[in-house]
Parts: sequence; structure tokens; C-alpha cells
Amino acid sequence: MSLEVQIKKRLSNDFTLDVSFEAESETLGVLGASGSGKSMTLKCIAGIETPDSGRIVLNGRVLYDSDRRINLKPQARRVGYLFQNYALFPKMTVLQNIACVMGRDVDPDATHALIRRFQLEGLEDRYPAELSGGEQQRVALARILASRPEAILLDEPFSALDTHLREQLQLELPALLEGIDNVIFVTHSRDEVYRLCPSLLVLHLGQVMASGTTQRVFENPETVSAARICGCKNISPIRKLSDRRILALDFGLELEVGSPVLDEHTHIGIRAHDLKPVSDDTAPNSFGVTLLDQTQDVFEWNLRFHPLGATDATPLWWKVSREIYTTPPSYLCAPAGALMLLKEKRLER
Repeated sequence: MSLEVQIKKRLSNDFTLDVSFEAESETLGVLGASGSGKSMTLKCIAGIETPDSGRIVLNGRVLYDSDRRINLKPQARRVGYLFQNYALFPKMTVLQNIACVMGRDVDPDATHALIRRFQLEGLEDRYPAELSGGEQQRVALARILASRPEAILLDEPFSALDTHLREQLQLELPALLEGIDNVIFVTHSRDEVYRLCPSLLVLHLGQVMASGTTQRVFENPETVSAARICGCKNISPIRKLSDRRILALDFGLELEVGSPVLDEHTHIGIRAHDLKPVSDDTAPNSFGVTLLDQTQDVFEWNLRFHPLGATDATPLWWKVSREIYTTPPSYLCAPAGALMLLKEKRLER
């Protein structure tokens, strides 16, 4: 079971969606900021929007091919699309919303099986306005499965839910979608994509910045844009000093890196959680720091430092658990193995 997508769509004079990827029987996460082209990609796959050119193939069936002039209607694609607002029919009950996609041959047994699977017993006769956000989402998912899709597209499905319900449904989602081989999960949340998606595509301004297994992309995002989207707080342009040593220009720090510095590498990335407090500046990649400010979250501290004596340098972020942090350190260390060599990927227009 597979989904192949290779599409281009010009949306404005300075923005062109240009996306290519393949998904094989998996949940593929699509991570990106607002306006990166995530939702437009889903709409092109579903047939709601038409690309300018390209090809979309689902399990060997051609859904769209600009060269062959193939463009199946949305209802013929067997692709389920969960909108951000769930798009339930307000004048239909829960039962009617689920059954309506079955056409004239409504299967009562299948409908009630979905009611049980999505824990909607007792809500069959209620209307969408009488449901909670989580109940509405489960009805929308049940309706999608009632149409027997070959792929499901989830467009930021948890964005309208409170934190508790969001986390609860994140735990339930894999079981609810069991048996669906192709799931595309669009989000701007790093936590959601890391929890739910074995594979990842990172979009920035309509183009793919990184792709691969989710863990690998987070460990080595490869591009500056992907590193920022994946949450890296400390990024600086570099000057190569030797095969494994660089000068981080914005931080004013000479650093040893864990892998060879190539000509394509233009920046260094240091995750805020990877910095370590040390007793002095004798260890590799250790440096003195001056605290600028600190703020407390529920479970961690966020601190910003200047490298000692470099008051004009870009501040460095350090994130540390409340259980560990007691007082600001005088020295920090950036372990060579945790440093990310990055390249600046040029956007094609």
C-alpha cells in the first residue's frame, strides 16, 4: 500500500508549492509553520484543489496526472479528509452523519460497529452542537472510516482541543485508525508528530526541507529551516577552521564538532536541552557565560546567556529540568556529538 505525490502549484508571485514524497503503509507526519503549504498539500491529494502539474498515485491508482490529463473527482479518490473544524452536518444526528457517506446501501451493522469503536454509544441521536470537541472529532473519524478510504488525511486534528483532551485523543488515535495503511498527519506541533508519526516531512515555504524517519530528522535535520521547525533554539552561521572545528560567528565560539565539516555546511545548531553545566572552561567546547534572563515553565527553566565577554553576541538558550536546575552556572559545555552541522537550502521560485 503506497502513496506517491509529486506536485507543483503556484499560489502567488513569491510562493510555489513544490512537494515530492512517497509513503509506504505508514503514518507520515507533515510538520511546518502556518503558511508552509501543509493544508494545500492535503487538499491537492484529496482533489479539493488542483495542482498546476505533477502526479498523485494511491495504491497503484492514478488520482492525478497532468501529462495524461487525469484528475479524479474527490468522491472517486477513496481519500478521507478530516478538516480542522470536522465539517459535520449540523442538521444530522451522529448516526446520520456516519451513515450518510454509505449512500443508498446503508449497513446498520457496520454503522453500529463504528459507533462502538469510537465510543459514541448513547450519542446516536445527538446533533453536532450538542457534542464536545472530542466527541465531534470521533464522529468525523467514524464518518471517514464508513466511506472505506484507502488513505486518511488529518489536518491539524487536535488544534481546537484543550490540552487534556488533546493528549487523551493522541493516545487513542493509533487504535482508532487501525487497519488504515496510508495516513498523512499535518501539524505544527513537534510533540504531536514525534509521538504519532514514524516518518516525517518538514515543509518550509512550500518546499521540502527534510524527510526520513522522525527520529532521524530530529537528530539531524540537515537544513537551517528544518532545524528551526524541529525546535532548535541556537543556530549560527559558521566559518570552517579545520575538518572538525568551526567558529560559530553569531556566538563568538570556537567549537569542535563530531563529524567532518563539508563545504555545504553553512551553520551550526545547538539544541537548548543539549547544553551542559560544567565547573570550568577546561573541557572541550566549554565556555564561560553571563546570565541575561530566566523564565520558569511548569516543568523546566528557560535561560539565556551571553558567552563571557561577548556582549554583542547572539544570546544562547539553555533549557533545563526544574529538578536539576538550582543556580545559574558560570560555565556551559556544548558536547561535540550533539552539535548539528546544517546547510542553507535555497528555495526555488
